[in-house]
Amino acid sequence: MAVDYQKIAEGVLANVGGKDNVASATHCMTRLRLTFKDKSKVNSDAIKGLTGVLGINWAGEQLQVIIGQAVPKVYDAVLAMGVAGGGSIDENLDENLTKEKLTPKVVGNKILDYLSGSMVQMIPLIMASGLFRTLAVVMGPQMFNLWAADSGIYTFFYTTLYEAGFYFLPIYLGYCAAKKVGANPLLGLLSGGILIAPSIITAATAGTTINVYGLDIAAANYSQSVLPIILTIPVLAVVEKFMKKHVPEVLSTLFTPFFTMIVVVPIELIVLAPIGNLIGQGIAAIIFGLADLGGIGVLIVMAVLGAFWQLFVIAGMHMPVILLAQVTLLQTGVDPFLFVATNCAMTAVWGCAIGAFLRIRNKEEKGMAAGYVISALLGGVTEPALFGILMRFRRTMLGMFIGGAVGAVVSGILGVHLYVGAMATNFLVFLGYLQGGTFNTVAAVIGLTISCVVAAVVVYMTGFTKEELDALDKEKPGQMTVE
Repeated sequence: MAVDYQKIAEGVLANVGGKDNVASATHCMTRLRLTFKDKSKVNSDAIKGLTGVLGINWAGEQLQVIIGQAVPKVYDAVLAMGVAGGGSIDENLDENLTKEKLTPKVVGNKILDYLSGSMVQMIPLIMASGLFRTLAVVMGPQMFNLWAADSGIYTFFYTTLYEAGFYFLPIYLGYCAAKKVGANPLLGLLSGGILIAPSIITAATAGTTINVYGLDIAAANYSQSVLPIILTIPVLAVVEKFMKKHVPEVLSTLFTPFFTMIVVVPIELIVLAPIGNLIGQGIAAIIFGLADLGGIGVLIVMAVLGAFWQLFVIAGMHMPVILLAQVTLLQTGVDPFLFVATNCAMTAVWGCAIGAFLRIRNKEEKGMAAGYVISALLGGVTEPALFGILMRFRRTMLGMFIGGAVGAVVSGILGVHLYVGAMATNFLVFLGYLQGGTFNTVAAVIGLTISCVVAAVVVYMTGFTKEELDALDKEKPGQMTVE
């Protein structure tokens, strides 16, 4: 889609008190950097809501507006409007800026900014991959039955094209996260590729070890994971910055990347990636431990899962929990709480997308929200809605939390049981409850519907600030930026 760099520049200046309030402007690889005569005139929330802006970050008195690789064009547009410019700078100069005091709130905001800034860039990839599977579901045996389940075209769309997007997630996310923190994006790609190198995947499948610098460690399959690479990239950025300072300039092109990866690889494989798995396993242990309490304990677990499950999915920490639940389901033939609750979490995301679609007035954004709804309801893919709405407009998460929790608790009270795991993740999800009889199926549909409706209502009523909606309304159709 066309990108109006002038429009982005105008939107930024309009929300910082105008060009006369800007003392100076510079830019780095991905960020427009502004300092002000009067910082109080800056409307940070409005700037974050501008189409084409991936996020903002305050570094001392300097506002960094995260644009992506198009930032030089936005910078030129800002200068053309009469702002004094200082040209391009190196990210390393950030260390000379006045540092913010690291309070819990500041740390939390920085973590959220890093996560959202990394993942929002992946919306086009996630949308495309999700819609490939959506098309397969529509044309396949789940709906119109025009493509047989064992046909080549069904397999191509449902599996091959979908996996091309999600199997290699660590590689794509490594690139985006590296851009976000100012590291070399190609080294980010390499860091992601290391996690899913064929030799590592083969060893993980066989249950054997891999040798890292002479140390044997257990191999693990990190395909489709998020947390291992998310933890790795900030370390990559720090090590690369150190190497740039200490490697002689004449040797830097060759040896800075090499020395950087020499240091990062063992940290990634021995420390950071396993930590991601341990965090997921710890969450699973807590969840199942609470479930053993029975009664109110199960309802608490269901409420937690219903509210926060999709955050586990975003962080890639859900697989250990799913594996434990699958074992239980195979052994007992029934799941009375975990999949029941996580399905409510899923339909709560549907509701968030529906609420956003109804609330947003901008035609371009409304069309995107409609795509998220279709992708979720038909294709059973919630990632576009998660990254396209919830990670961009964080107030909408309240709808997911409340809707998912309420629906899950209602399902628990009604005694809903699921009998077939992974039957469907789209509107046909109710099929997994049919073996429990009419009451069980109806009760399941009630719980799922409550999650969806409550989430939609909460998002419609509270999901967007007036400034966010006004900023979206100022955008013209066709100007949605896709980085």
